[in-house]
Amino acid sequence: MAQHRHKRDANARRTTPHDQPPVRKSRIPQLAGSLAVLATVGAVSLGVVTSAPEIGEQSDLLASSATGSVSNALSTDSLRRETTVSRSQSRALGRQSERALDRYQAMLAAKRERAEARREAEREAAATERAVRNADTRLWTTEDLNLWTAPDGGRQVGTLDAIEKVLVTGRKAGGRVELVVGGESRWVSAGYLSDEKPDPGPTLGGSCTNGTSVPSGVHQGIVLVHQAVCANFPSITSYGTFRGDGEHAEGRAVDIMVSGSLGWEVAEFLRANYAALDIEYLIYSQRIWSVERGGEGWRGMSDRGSITANHYDHVHVTVY
Repeated sequence: MAQHRHKRDANARRTTPHDQPPVRKSRIPQLAGSLAVLATVGAVSLGVVTSAPEIGEQSDLLASSATGSVSNALSTDSLRRETTVSRSQSRALGRQSERALDRYQAMLAAKRERAEARREAEREAAATERAVRNADTRLWTTEDLNLWTAPDGGRQVGTLDAIEKVLVTGRKAGGRVELVVGGESRWVSAGYLSDEKPDPGPTLGGSCTNGTSVPSGVHQGIVLVHQAVCANFPSITSYGTFRGDGEHAEGRAVDIMVSGSLGWEVAEFLRANYAALDIEYLIYSQRIWSVERGGEGWRGMSDRGSITANHYDHVHVTVY
């Protein structure tokens, strides 16, 4: 049994190279080489470090300097931003303060103005009271006048008739004079008060006493015109009514034979009373006045060639 086992083992060892498995090469030499290289590099590095320690210090200083520069840069930038923000805030606060100061000053000014207005009103009220209490002069009104509460503007609170005697204070302002009406201060337009009683002038409703008349058949307005002119201007005795043309033929016109300044007195008297006398238009001294264009006053007319045609010797009246 032993021999047989031995042979088999011997046979087993006699194998061909091709029958043997590949032999693995050992990696120990390679690892050893790598370790040697690393050792060499480490030694060199250690030598460099130990032989030039200032390099490490310089590196530390450079790193520290760089870190400090960055920190300083960041601090400077932050400071600049804070300074900019602070300046902006300061300007905004300054503007707000200025606006608040302006409002406060405006409020004070308004308060002073109100106080001064109150004082002025009190002074004016006292002056008015004294003027009314001391008024002792009476004058005549020469025209119908509007009554006002103040010398400049104010409210209209009534009227005064012409030829009325009124009590005046002597104060004048704004083109008006102060009166005392019903124990209160009132103002009227200046220039319409007189020491002497005015002549009332021509009025309606008088009687014709010079014996003149107009023919029957004329318009009722012509009858009224003749009566008014005859009563106020008795020296005029000639009136022309019916004629064969236009308004005269219709009985709506009359020629009052008068000239010069007296003619203008008659013409203005009729114009002032046109509504009561039913007058449509007037012609005198080459001028015409009509109700339709009354706001234009007396208007010029073209030359008709003669004194009579141009109405220099009579006042022409046409009624509706």
